[in-house]
Amino acid sequence: MTTLFNDDSFAQLLLSSYRRLTGTPLFPSEPAGDTARRLYENAPFGLLAHDTGADPIFIYANRTAQQCFEYSWAEFVRLPSRLSAAAEGQSDREKFVRSVTEHGYASGYRGLRIAKSGRRFWIEDVTMWNLVDADGTHHGQAAVFRSWTEAAQARTETQ
Repeated sequence: MTTLFNDDSFAQLLLSSYRRLTGTPLFPSEPAGDTARRLYENAPFGLLAHDTGADPIFIYANRTAQQCFEYSWAEFVRLPSRLSAAAEGQSDREKFVRSVTEHGYASGYRGLRIAKSGRRFWIEDVTMWNLVDADGTHHGQAAVFRSWTEAAQARTETQ
């Protein structure tokens, strides 16, 4: 069975739409051969994508992203993408997503995220772009985060 983590045509959509919108390759030297496996298993960055629904659901998360967020593939591809952001990060996330929708892509984002366990971490050096194929069909949005750091565990308990 083909899923998006081993689908070379989806991997090419990720790479080609990124290059077309940003003018640069996703990888410094884009992988040749077995592209899907290399993006999924070996990319030195987190890579996510969600669909075009009114409440978008993740359709892709490479292993780096799965490790950061602590979700398996099966869990990730059922998760509404808005739930990846901590409650206090929802407003910034929504502004970023709107900017991408309007302009095709946006870079330089840093956002607070929450893992399955409740652990909070920052995704940094984020670029998000619209997944648009060569025919202009919109398939969703994707995001790459090139670094991440643990967030200080601030307590919100009553003093």
